[in-house]
Order: sequence, then structure tokens, then C-alpha cells
Amino acid sequence: MNLSPIPKVRQMNAGDFLKNHMRAAKPVVLKDFVDPRSPALQKWNYDYFKSIAGDHQVNIYGSEIESLDRVASKPVRQSTFSEYLDQILAAPTEERLFLFNLLTIKPELKSDLQYHDVTNGKVLKWLPFMFFGGEGSVTRNHIDIDMSHVFITQFQGIKRIWLFPWEQSDLLYKLPYNFHSLANVKEPDFDEFPGLKYINGYEAVISPGETLYIPSGWWHYI
Repeated sequence: MNLSPIPKVRQMNAGDFLKNHMRAAKPVVLKDFVDPRSPALQKWNYDYFKSIAGDHQVNIYGSEIESLDRVASKPVRQSTFSEYLDQILAAPTEERLFLFNLLTIKPELKSDLQYHDVTNGKVLKWLPFMFFGGEGSVTRNHIDIDMSHVFITQFQGIKRIWLFPWEQSDLLYKLPYNFHSLANVKEPDFDEFPGLKYINGYEAVISPGETLYIPSGWWHYI
């Protein structure tokens, strides 16, 4: 398996983005997709989230590596949002929150996020989710079921993401009638999944304020 670094750029205009990335289906890290003056970059941290929604009950998910042959993972337990944030700050853990929509619980947060629409109004729409995971947590290799273009922005800590184009789905052993891979790409078993030897993918490590653009239909392992 070969992974190439994803370029990081600033001040990309809509014309270049549409031509060189969205239409060409090429990922890129946008260092200023979120406006540097956006209140979210100053306000959004764990202490702030605990103060506004700490008592909210959340579903907590465990290791997805243990459920690679299943269509969906089930929550392993519940806790308050505040307790979970304290947990992931205290020590590494595989436990994470999945598709937690804090922006629905606290819709006033939407006004905190200001961004540059590099799609020029063509595809970018407001469908916000937040993802939380401590050091050691993993989201298994998958394609988004709605085949959307994804802009994933990091706000605290760092995140490593591997991307693979749709055309390599057979080599990734796509689960039939679903959007997940049967193979563990981080610790590949080449005897069971020999196609992984021939995968050509991309890697991004994103820090706070950076946004990774994932083209529609691309696999992503986080």
C-alpha cells in the first residue's frame, strides 16, 4: 500500500478549486477554509462545550476494528457529554462519539462558524456533524452513504486521515450492499486481503483550523 501526502494550500479561489479538485476528484487541505476571524476558532474547546451542553446524554461507540464484518456498530454505553470529554482528555481511548449533532442541540453555534465557500455556491450546503475521539480512536475505512463532498475541519488536537479513490473499491474488499471495507488497512493481513498490496492512497494530518476536502465517493479511514 502506497500513501502520498495531500497538499496544503491557502487562499484558493473557487475557480481553481472547482477545476483542480472538485471536478478532478482530488483531495486537498485548505488551511483557511474556515475564516481565521471565525468565533469558532476561538470559542470551540472542551471547556466551552462542557459549559453549554455538558449534561447532555451521548451514545459512546467502541473500537470499529472489532466490527469490520458488520454493517453497523452499536453504542457500547452512554454518559454525559462532559464525562466523555473528561475521559478523552485524561488518557488514550478507543471510545468515540459518532455523528453527534451538537449544532442541533445548540443551534446558536452555527453563527460561530464562518467559512469561505470555495464551491461558489454550487454544492456546499449546511449539514453539520461533530466527531469526537481520544488518542487511539479509529473510524473504519468507509464511503459516506450519501456520496457527499466532505469538508472536515479540525478544532482541537490532530487527526490522521487516509483516503482512497472509489476506483480502488475492489482492492479494499467493500462489504457487499454496504459502504464499509472488510479489511483492516492500518494492520493489513496480506494473506487474507492480498489486494491491499496494490492500493494507492493519500494521507493528511490536519491540525486546528485546517480543513480536508474529501471528494464524493472516496474512501476515508480516520
